Amino acid sequence: MFVAPLLEELAADHVVGVLLARLGGYAVGVFEGERLVASKVGSRFVKNRHKKGGSSANRFRRRREEQVRALVDEAAGVATAVLAPWRDRAEFVALGGDRAAVEAVLAARPELGWLSERAIDRFLTVPEPRQPVLRQLPYELYSAEVLEIRR
Repeated sequence: MFVAPLLEELAADHVVGVLLARLGGYAVGVFEGERLVASKVGSRFVKNRHKKGGSSANRFRRRREEQVRALVDEAAGVATAVLAPWRDRAEFVALGGDRAAVEAVLAARPELGWLSERAIDRFLTVPEPRQPVLRQLPYELYSAEVLEIRR
């Protein structure tokens, strides 16, 4: 059977680190197979952008940048604390949320560089990086589409 290797690989329990980040929140976790064995989620308020100009526009922009920086620093600290103990065992890393936010978190701490090296090709799109989304992630991680090619 041609799909047997694929099914065997899908049945194997892998250790997967997860980093989900969006402006406003983050989720970090470790899965052994489908079981979430370590996790931490958090959120911080980040103002949305606005199109109006005026004298307060720069103050508004600076305040938003401060909020983004605080979120990125917090998420990077949590990612380091949660994922560092699993560095030697994690086979893969799943990244998701907003690409710019994830890249900012990874760039905030040099010790997170290994996450990019083990990242799977697929970037996960998640609406909000919260605990329920993190718990449902194995269904997304281990999903596969099998196409039949006729010759």
